[in-house]
Amino acid sequence: MARQVRRAFKYRFHPTGEQAAELSRTFGCVRLVYNKALEERTRAWNVERRRISYAQSSALLTQWKKTEELAFLAEVSCVPLQQALRHLQTAFTNFFAKRARYPRYKSRKRSRASADAGITSLVTLSTGEKVANPRQERRDRARLAKAQRELARKAPGSANRDKARRKVARVHARIADRRRDLLHKLSTRLVRENQTVVIEDLTVGNLLKNRTLARAISDAAWRELRSMLEYKCAWYGRELVVVDRWFPSSKLCAACGTICTKLPLDVREWTCECGAMHDRDVNAARNILAAGLAVTACGDGVRPQRDTSRTGHSSAKQETQRATAGIPHP
Repeated sequence: MARQVRRAFKYRFHPTGEQAAELSRTFGCVRLVYNKALEERTRAWNVERRRISYAQSSALLTQWKKTEELAFLAEVSCVPLQQALRHLQTAFTNFFAKRARYPRYKSRKRSRASADAGITSLVTLSTGEKVANPRQERRDRARLAKAQRELARKAPGSANRDKARRKVARVHARIADRRRDLLHKLSTRLVRENQTVVIEDLTVGNLLKNRTLARAISDAAWRELRSMLEYKCAWYGRELVVVDRWFPSSKLCAACGTICTKLPLDVREWTCECGAMHDRDVNAARNILAAGLAVTACGDGVRPQRDTSRTGHSSAKQETQRATAGIPHP
């Protein structure tokens, strides 16, 4: 009998900004399901001396999808979520067979798939929708670099240098036109679909001090988006509310109002002591909406807690934590 040979193939692909955002969201959901299932199996054994099978974990996943706080799990493919449960079952099988240690919780840093550095979302809405950052500058980065090198080699004052300068300007204009087109479509949609638009005040200058994310932040053009929202709200008779930059939107639990004392930038999902599990950006967007509606309803303030550094100024890292926490209500 001929021996069956199994082959594996690896493929590299380069996702668009929208695809990268969808992949990132799927990976986050996979990590959440794995950790939540592990937590439940650990609790069941420690408290009830009861083991949970893969079939029971799968049934729990179905129940989680029906809850309000975890309904977003139904928005991604069920295949990777089920596969996460299978991986957990294999981990427990190896543990009981004394081939491995007790399964550990998955962290974002140890995840098999993670995003390299950048801003994946242009804005996050209180509905849970994340508008992907297409990174317009990155698409033409190689072309721009080549044009700039050619310009640097031309003799000052020559006709060839002037020609090369116009070539560089055309690449810059191409990038700016694509970015402006996207921002116009997004801002028009937000203003037309909502009577009140609530945004968070951002100091882009401080954000740009984060050297790791400065290029991606510049490419996002949040200042230009805010300007468009301001004059389009005036055109369409909408109300624009700007929430104070010190409002702890990311750290404030939208369910119980508790403030998380420490929330590093690399933590994109967190669990409050009340048990509510949050996507960092979606939670911030909902808090911003609530604060903005409080202003419109009764003139209430939006600074119940002041979150600053010891010097009284927010650091670039603190500002970056709020960078993707946007905007309106349905």
